[in-house]
Amino acid sequence: MVEVSDPESDLELVRRALGGEHQAFETLVRRWERPVFSLAYRLTGSDEEAQDVCQETFLAAFRNLSSFRGEAKFSSWLYRIALNACHSRQRRRTADHVSLEEQTEANGFDPPAPTNAVDEDLLRHEQAQLVRRALAALPAEMRQVIVMKEYEGLKLHEIADVLGIPVSTVKTRLYTGLNLLRRRLEGLGLLRPF
Repeated sequence: MVEVSDPESDLELVRRALGGEHQAFETLVRRWERPVFSLAYRLTGSDEEAQDVCQETFLAAFRNLSSFRGEAKFSSWLYRIALNACHSRQRRRTADHVSLEEQTEANGFDPPAPTNAVDEDLLRHEQAQLVRRALAALPAEMRQVIVMKEYEGLKLHEIADVLGIPVSTVKTRLYTGLNLLRRRLEGLGLLRPF
């Protein structure tokens, strides 16, 4: 999770924003824009969608700022809004979804042996795309836990706060999701079975 170096707390900025100080909310946006964008990008896989999610998140946060009670961290509340925005977009996209296995079979991906540095870069790029697609093919509840833990660096208790679930559920989703991801990557030839 992002460490805030500014001496003014998020809670104080929320109080000031609720009091009519627009500059206070702008400070919150500047402070949390990059982490929210990063989370959205990892969940949507698209720069454009991540920007839209980021905008929707801060708009919803501004509209609902009075509902923030300070019982959880502001970042947890904000991440929850971002996750909801990502889920809404994903529901809209599901009609166009083709399974990862169908895409792989249709494309016949078989990683070539690299012959030079350019080929190695291309291979890494293709593998990264397959990993992103494999991650995107996981159930949403597992994907979001993996993204928050492995890419965003949140601790298990922070993820539990964001999702409003017990830490034990976070652990289960993480373990199960990583196992599913590993099996998908093995099936694509990107990992060797143990």
